[in-house]
Amino acid sequence: MSQPFKVAAVQAAPAFLDLDKSVEKAIALIDEAGSKGVKLIAFPETWIPGYPWWIWLGAPAWGMQFVGQYFDNAIEADSPQDEALREAARRNAMHVIVGVSERAGGSLYMGQWHYGPGGEIVARRRKLKPTHVERTVFGEGDGSDISVHQTDIGRVGSLCCWEHLQPLTKYAMYSQNEQIHIASWPSFSLYKGAAYALGAELNTSASQMYAAEGQCFVIASCATVSEEMCELLCDTPDKQQFLQPGGGFARIFAPDGSPVGEPLGEHEEGLLIAEIDLGAIAFAKAAADPIGHYSRPDVLRLMFNKRANPAVMPFDEGVKLANEADEVAGAADAEEVSDAAE
Repeated sequence: MSQPFKVAAVQAAPAFLDLDKSVEKAIALIDEAGSKGVKLIAFPETWIPGYPWWIWLGAPAWGMQFVGQYFDNAIEADSPQDEALREAARRNAMHVIVGVSERAGGSLYMGQWHYGPGGEIVARRRKLKPTHVERTVFGEGDGSDISVHQTDIGRVGSLCCWEHLQPLTKYAMYSQNEQIHIASWPSFSLYKGAAYALGAELNTSASQMYAAEGQCFVIASCATVSEEMCELLCDTPDKQQFLQPGGGFARIFAPDGSPVGEPLGEHEEGLLIAEIDLGAIAFAKAAADPIGHYSRPDVLRLMFNKRANPAVMPFDEGVKLANEADEVAGAADAEEVSDAAE
């Protein structure tokens, strides 16, 4: 029998373009959650050191003024800032999932770093496909980033933003018996009134439907845009219309899609805290399990490559993978011949 426990979705603006201050603010929120008995806390997309909103506001040449500062303030694995976040998780005996702009070599990635309650690294995933103009800033993840991890509180997985609009990605996550899902969102204050698909109603619904489809709890963190961020980025009247303060819509959903906890106001910073009980999943699964009794693999089936895909690998490993691919292709050809014979 499962025991109820508390989770928290962060709704707050980062210390924009400032790695150290963003980490300090993250640690303060982790400590606050710890004082309230929270066992898992989730942060918004690229919250450290903030989402690069300039990519939506003007020409690439105009946005270049932010590139150097953003690169310098992206976080690296095994850095002092990384160690500080690990220590905060350990000190509070808490699962901490932080949305980061990850710097690796000369590239940036949209990361979700999961620290366990002992300060251990549970996962460092990357967004599989940055969305639209995000691809001018960030590189891609691979199949190894579509993973669900067994922990002491349940099976936990994470996705960023519009990965929740990718049907096959979602199905790959559901197939791993996900129980607690982290949905990290940047803010819903971009192009208000002009782009419905970027707004709070549709994207909050995406989190809600994920909970109902996957029969799991969804912790949907969502940043806010501060007045200071708007003053820095919105230097013309049109930009002031494109990006507005606020946009915070953190939510927590149960496996039947119902909202849990009292949401904060759109402009309010803080923690949305709710108690969840994984025992509720059994009742939702009894109604519809898209991977189990509610599936039809004889009609529809997903092919899922979970391998990491590094740019450089040892030669022997490359040969091994090529041979495995040939074996899979040969088996598929044999199956086709068998089907034709029948």
